Amino acid sequence: MRVLIINTTERKGGPAIAAFRLTEALKNNGIKAKMLVRDKETDKVTTVVTDKTWRVKKGLFIEHLRLSLHNRLGKQHRFRLDLGTSGEDITSLPEFRQADIIHLHWINDGMLSLRLIERIVRSGKPVVWTLHDMWPFTGICHYAHDCDNYMKHCGSCPQLNSSRSKDIAYRCFEQKTALLQHSSIRFIACSQWLKEMARKSSLLRGMDITCIPNAVDTRLFHKSSKAVAREALHLPADKRLLLFSSESVADRRKGFDYLADALGELVAIHPEWKERMALVVMGKDSEKVTFSEIPFPVYPMQYISDEKRMAQVYNAVDLYTIPSLQDNLPNTVVEAMACGIPCIGFNVGGIPEMIDHLHNGYVADYKNTRSFAEGIHWLLTEGDYDMLSSEALRKAQTTYSETSVAAAHIAVYNQLTGKNE
Repeated sequence: MRVLIINTTERKGGPAIAAFRLTEALKNNGIKAKMLVRDKETDKVTTVVTDKTWRVKKGLFIEHLRLSLHNRLGKQHRFRLDLGTSGEDITSLPEFRQADIIHLHWINDGMLSLRLIERIVRSGKPVVWTLHDMWPFTGICHYAHDCDNYMKHCGSCPQLNSSRSKDIAYRCFEQKTALLQHSSIRFIACSQWLKEMARKSSLLRGMDITCIPNAVDTRLFHKSSKAVAREALHLPADKRLLLFSSESVADRRKGFDYLADALGELVAIHPEWKERMALVVMGKDSEKVTFSEIPFPVYPMQYISDEKRMAQVYNAVDLYTIPSLQDNLPNTVVEAMACGIPCIGFNVGGIPEMIDHLHNGYVADYKNTRSFAEGIHWLLTEGDYDMLSSEALRKAQTTYSETSVAAAHIAVYNQLTGKNE
């Protein structure tokens, strides 16, 4: 069986990492898998790059310009919203023609337009689409936040600051309706949370949606010496270390402000932590974040893409904190757990599916910084840390192993191609 996995980037961003790992997992389990991307970052021969024609670049520029001009939206909306109007026709590529299964992942920002996805569907090849965020079943947004328009029909979009019922979000929703109503796309959600959100959308209501988590390579992400890792990273050996990681620290959806408030409350209740704790912050745009509110030392790091180095960072810390306000199934939680690191996050999105409360980590009440502070204290003092670490490691090795995730995908592919095995 030949599978073509399509994602905008090869290694940049959570969906890209998930798609890349799935490609490798499938190859390791007897599937001839290739990855088609716009931006390639490795020398993998099984990763193919699309042609970046001037038409695609022009189309993406116009799309960004439309968003920027719409009610004077800022540049940050380029990564929160997508009109699905630009992309490259891939149906003539030999990799497409040879594939038995076309597997879409995150195809935004000029990889595929809605019109080109329709052309893929019309090719007659079985199409699988993994949901990494809400964009496939909303008008234009990747995360709807408090808006529930997508359940019926997008329009009057709050993220556009729009009061018009038939705005560009409405028009994109109409186009997706036309695309999906007669298609047989098989959808995969990485979390039960996203699956349930998708089922609420009028676009995917009644569609076949399977839940399969992202995989982690436990050969790369595994437990190792904390002392050795801290020495290599020049981190203090005598403090309990917390880790916050995000591709962009300044991304409000990742909730760094909530973490800062929680740490302030933690020290207010338990002042002894001020001398015993430190925070490692990893990600871009750290200069846009104020660390002065953190009541103990902060060790900022640039975003790390090298997985061996990333595993070293996880092994250097005691807890992984993920105060995200909306998230699907973060790869970082799986990676930390594979290194035996207990995690703490809010009760939102797919996070409580990953963190088993008081078993391998702590699930705090949503946006409740006092609850988050209490969770950190419990994990480091009242809970059995060795047991929490072992259970985190066990769940990563069973639920998120490459073998189990690949097998689940192969079962879906076999259903679509009529194979029994």
